[in-house]
Amino acid sequence: MAKIMLVEDDPMIAEIYKKKFETAGFEVANAVTGKEVLKLAKEEKFDLILLDMVLPEISGMDVLKELKKSGKYDSNLKVIVFSNLDRSEHEKEARENGADGYIGKTEFNPNELVVEIQRLLKAYGEQNKNRDRLAGTFVNDNGGKKILFIEDEEIFLEMFGKKLEDEGYAVDYAGNGAWAAKLASENKYDLIITDMVMPAVGGEEIIRRIKADKENSEVPIIVISASISDEDAEVIKKMKIADYFEKTKIVPSDLSARVNEILK
Repeated sequence: MAKIMLVEDDPMIAEIYKKKFETAGFEVANAVTGKEVLKLAKEEKFDLILLDMVLPEISGMDVLKELKKSGKYDSNLKVIVFSNLDRSEHEKEARENGADGYIGKTEFNPNELVVEIQRLLKAYGEQNKNRDRLAGTFVNDNGGKKILFIEDEEIFLEMFGKKLEDEGYAVDYAGNGAWAAKLASENKYDLIITDMVMPAVGGEEIIRRIKADKENSEVPIIVISASISDEDAEVIKKMKIADYFEKTKIVPSDLSARVNEILK
């Protein structure tokens, strides 16, 4: 669960945003003054601060400088300016003082802002992992959890499977439904990913067999498919799977992020 600090001195607006973020699974702290921002940032660990520029006691820009330039705060802390001030006049200065992003308050409604912050945190996480891999310091915490990946298109096995392996998962591959059913019956998996259109045994039948197997009946299943109609979606939902995606609307980092959420 990501923890963010929302810096907003209008109590009504702050409450609206806080509820939206909490509904999406965030832990949210609200700060009103510049001094409060610095105090909370020192006492607690946050993944991201949404920082207004117009604040009582200490200006948002001075708060930003202290957070990013003083060396007293977590170097991994992300700070996004969230302000009504003219972007063309203030973004350059904010970036120069360490801001990781700049969002105008009128750019997104509350629901859209939540989605944008989710996107940014995901991107920052990938950047950190890539940086650590280059430095040779990346350590995954997935404990060798096992995934069965059922897919008959080699390109998707390579793209998505490689990303999951990079995340530290042990991945078994099945290129047809019959082999997938055999592997599922002989092994204990932490998660199963399956295409719905498979040779020999289709995805729907594979899911039924897995659900009927005592050893794997509670294993979360993610469905991926070239296309998912409304009718298909209803069938999938009734099978009590963890999630489903269209292949053309998901990239490897999206899939691995969802897998991490399910298995954390």
